[in-house]
Amino acid sequence: MRTQMDTLLEQTTSTGTRIPEWLDLPDPKGFRPKRKYRTIWISDVHLGTRGCNAELLVDFLRSVECQTLYLVGDIVDGWRLRKGWYWPDAHNEVVRRILKMAHRGTRVVFIAGNHDEMLRDYAGMTFGGVELVLEAVHETVDGRKLLVTHGDAFDGVVLYHKWLAFLGDKAYSMLLRANIAFNAVRRRLKMPYWSLSAYMKKKVKNAVQYVCSYEEAVASEAISRGFDGVVCGHIHCAEIREFSGITYYNDGDWVESCTALAEDMTGHIAIIDWVAETGGHDSAFPAMGATADAAMETGT
Repeated sequence: MRTQMDTLLEQTTSTGTRIPEWLDLPDPKGFRPKRKYRTIWISDVHLGTRGCNAELLVDFLRSVECQTLYLVGDIVDGWRLRKGWYWPDAHNEVVRRILKMAHRGTRVVFIAGNHDEMLRDYAGMTFGGVELVLEAVHETVDGRKLLVTHGDAFDGVVLYHKWLAFLGDKAYSMLLRANIAFNAVRRRLKMPYWSLSAYMKKKVKNAVQYVCSYEEAVASEAISRGFDGVVCGHIHCAEIREFSGITYYNDGDWVESCTALAEDMTGHIAIIDWVAETGGHDSAFPAMGATADAAMETGT
């Protein structure tokens, strides 16, 4: 039987490439006019995990238009999928939305991260209009050159103590499961999404800090290579900071904070906090969180 993933990955025939019909289907009519940006950066979506806020991401992507979309790593969580398959339709919808954007003229650049490191062997290739690279250079309207990288190469825990990274990933997954249950209760009380895991992580980070300063390491790399700034993800903390004359940008994630970076037509780059802007509710999927409720009920 033909699956949804078969449809997403249409094969090339002897008569040419068949375009899936859903690529040309009109979008649902939204209540908000689409915002137009020059560039958008998102990362750390972690498709394939229960913690992924795919519904809110689809809502965001349906609400914007841009000339270039950077997927700054960890879009798919290969670490988790190797342990067990989890892929609800909302995760398919994220893939469909990205491929639709590419089909309709948006340049889509995918920088592989550590959780989707299996894609790094395919750097330099294009799939469905999506360019797969190890890093990229972005030039803003006002002429600044930004290094775009996932950032795991500058994380001392991942780089030098990979076993500790996997241990931390397990503990982090437990925290995310608690976050799912916590927000399932909030939904039943008609309360908006709020990230318990992000709150706890910020408290721990303030008390312990990283073994090495991730942000300074990334900024130092950009300085040494002559860039005006750097855009990264990896640590799930959206931020814009100045370091010794260059600007450090982190686009956050779609597991905890649900944030992105956007460049307007003047070259100004800002953080978009989608939970803050929508109140933690989305219009794309009215039954937001059904998968989380099921996870809590089944204990999986």
